[in-house]
Amino acid sequence: MTQKTCSESDCNASAIGKTDKCVKHGGGKRCSELDCKASAKGKTDKCIAHGGGKRCNEPDCKAGARGNTDKCVKHGGGKRCNEPDCKASTQGKTDKCIKHGGGKRCNEPDCKKSAEGITDKCVKHGGGKRCNEPDCKKSAEGKTDKCVKHGGGKRCNEPDCKKSAIKKFDKCITHGGGKRCNEPDCKAGARGNSDKCKTHGGGKRCNEPECKSSSVDKTDKCIAHGGGKRCNEPDCKAGARGNTDKCAKHGGGKRCNEPNCQSSAREKYNKCIAHGGGKRCNESDCKSGAIGKTDKCVTHGGGIRCPNCIDWIDSRSGSKVYDGYCATCFKRIFPDDERSKIIYTYTKEIMVRNAINTNFEGFIHDKPLYTDNCNCTHKRRIDHYKLIGNTILAIETDEFGHRGYDKKDEEIRYHDLFMIHSGKWIFIRFNPDNNISKVDIDDKIDKLIETINDCINRINNDENKELLEIIKMYC
Repeated sequence: MTQKTCSESDCNASAIGKTDKCVKHGGGKRCSELDCKASAKGKTDKCIAHGGGKRCNEPDCKAGARGNTDKCVKHGGGKRCNEPDCKASTQGKTDKCIKHGGGKRCNEPDCKKSAEGITDKCVKHGGGKRCNEPDCKKSAEGKTDKCVKHGGGKRCNEPDCKKSAIKKFDKCITHGGGKRCNEPDCKAGARGNSDKCKTHGGGKRCNEPECKSSSVDKTDKCIAHGGGKRCNEPDCKAGARGNTDKCAKHGGGKRCNEPNCQSSAREKYNKCIAHGGGKRCNESDCKSGAIGKTDKCVTHGGGIRCPNCIDWIDSRSGSKVYDGYCATCFKRIFPDDERSKIIYTYTKEIMVRNAINTNFEGFIHDKPLYTDNCNCTHKRRIDHYKLIGNTILAIETDEFGHRGYDKKDEEIRYHDLFMIHSGKWIFIRFNPDNNISKVDIDDKIDKLIETINDCINRINNDENKELLEIIKMYC
């Protein structure tokens, strides 16, 4: 008996049953589900997807058994890939899984990826179902008609989260989905094929020598070394922020939501640092922003500290301009450096020092006060001081009124200084700026010299009776 062939042109497959079509072209018994055109399997009236045919015998599994086995693909049924130690299913009429080259391949020259669905292309070259958003060329995710960006695929189940869920999870990376970093106590997501998050070295790294930062997007560089999208402002080489074409300086990225504020919002916040965004200092009652990777603000010791005074209780922040030193230490250690000359020219504290040196002798300037014969850890520095009898006359140049200084620390400072010198003290707190008073700086300095003369006369005549006097000038 001659086998009847499919009536479709150029098709040599056998016609199924009483029809004149092969299975591919609609022959044989069809699935009874509404609008389903797949073939019914075995003695059932359903296709595999709708429950027809032999089912997998794993408990609670409703998938169809494959080939001559009693298992579905997931549970090991059907023909397996013949690569050593590979347990994946073979694709089509090949002996390989998709990963090892089985199934239909993309027809683009030199492309070895699998063709998607009924197309002859891989996802990268346009194969498979595409996102239905206008002008979007990305692949649709899962059973949806959208790409990930436009809301396709499984979404994170956290309330108000619109990000994609990661593969077998119901969460996005931020909310705990996907593989996690294996560093102790780290809850961040592992990057790429690594077991680490970005912070701990996971994912692709910048290829610049000795750079440990992550590379950005499809580049081999971190943002600092030119990776990722750049700001489109003329002559600007900074990285563009977020979905914008601008760097933070030129208005890119998320902005602070305070009225009339044009600063960048910090990380997961809607505020800039000045308005409360970003990590805050962990000192009690302090509302300032924590600096860098520390938990403190500048006043409480956060950020990069000057290496010369880092062990002093009143250490100062280091500056990139001065090779990591604070301006005060830099000008003392490197007096011949060109940058030190600029500091000497513009610092108001130096103006005060010069005025004191012109009118008086014996004042010591900007050096820590401690005794050489003990293991003293105070090392409190005073701008200008002189020992007269049993009294130290100290002049503090409070530029900007020392508004960034901690009041509690200032009180502790006085106690520390008493530990070093238990005699009498006279402090003159001198503000050379016009933020409080509108007096000219030259007139202020004249008044300061007059006040110092008066204090010296009182000390010499033993008229200062208090252990501590604090004279505030223009503060």
